Amino acid sequence: MDTIKNFVYAGLGLATLTTDKIKETIDDLVEKGKISDTEGKRIIEDFLNSTEEKRNEFESKIKKTSAKISETFDFNKKENEMNALKERIKDLENEISSMKNTTTKKKTTTTKK
Repeated sequence: MDTIKNFVYAGLGLATLTTDKIKETIDDLVEKGKISDTEGKRIIEDFLNSTEEKRNEFESKIKKTSAKISETFDFNKKENEMNALKERIKDLENEISSMKNTTTKKKTTTTKK
């Protein structure tokens, strides 16, 4: 799961750099008079809207994929099984310890007679 997170963060970092570079390029074009200020703002706004849509689509796909993975491997069930096994092991350890104590007491009592 950490790998997916790192991948997403890398993508967001790249998107931020791209956005900054586009803004810088548009500002440069406006400054040089190649496009109007209004056109520049529209281009940036269109890009940001498109990026937001793509981000939402990507998040949705990641959530669906994550849900499918969880469903396939049924992590909650596995965790519950693991906890039940741990509890059973504790019970058995306590039972063994109790048996040892009982055996030790019997030996001590028998030896004293």
